[in-house]
Amino acid sequence: MRILIADDDPVSRRVLEGALVRLGYEVTACANGAEALEKLLAPDGPRLAILDWMMPSVDGLDVCRKIRASDAPYIYVIILTARDRREDVLAAYDAEADDFLTKPFDLLELRARLRSGERVLALQERLLLIQEALRHEATRDPLTGLWNRRMILDQLHREFHRASRDGHTLAVTVADLDHFKEINDRHGHAAGDAVLQAAADRLRSVLRSYDFIGRYGGEEFLIILPACEAGLALSIAERARRALSAAPLEVNGALLSITASLGVACSSTHDTDPAALVHAADQALYRAKAGGRDRIEIQTMA
Repeated sequence: MRILIADDDPVSRRVLEGALVRLGYEVTACANGAEALEKLLAPDGPRLAILDWMMPSVDGLDVCRKIRASDAPYIYVIILTARDRREDVLAAYDAEADDFLTKPFDLLELRARLRSGERVLALQERLLLIQEALRHEATRDPLTGLWNRRMILDQLHREFHRASRDGHTLAVTVADLDHFKEINDRHGHAAGDAVLQAAADRLRSVLRSYDFIGRYGGEEFLIILPACEAGLALSIAERARRALSAAPLEVNGALLSITASLGVACSSTHDTDPAALVHAADQALYRAKAGGRDRIEIQTMA
């Protein structure tokens, strides 16, 4: 593990660096607090730090306070100092240091405290992974990996208000896979799942980097197209339609065709609301279904 040390005394710094190297650490040594702060807050900065309290300009406690006030990943900080009064220890902890070690340090004690710091960092890393997994589970459709219904509708509200504020046109597309029930009935739900996953991948591949897509219902997808006029929205919808039907999907030896009907709605004056915009796209979708499927209809709102 990488560790940063900061001490303005070159002799103390070399002694500490030598001890840490013998313990197997990769050491970054700094002669002052300002340099230490810069390296710790770098994107790939060390996550363990031993800071001398008394340094010119920016001392060890100042470095600790600035780290805690930043949005950097958690850094485990040990304050190393000749001070050993009770009030000094309390001052270090008030600055949100994690541990306190007095000079001259004992090598065994130093190793024990560093191992404690490593355990804290490892635990935090596991907690962050769990948090990210829970966030993903709460916001993503587990089958397709797209935004789930709640999140795509939340995003629609955000984009709607942004478009209203900036005076941009907002378009939405509702895509519904054609004859999906027949696929489930004839080939089973596993085949239906494979079709949904393939459809999600194909739709995602033709969108712009700032468009949004989510699974809106069983075989329905909602696509949000920010800053998109009617003509461009139709062009993107056509790319999506073609991508879906470009090639059959092979599932368990069977070739399954994928087509979709798409309804597009655009709003330019925003004298409406997100629900009305989606409703308009739904109405266009119904016309596409009634018109023979594998086609696009558009409804432009006033």
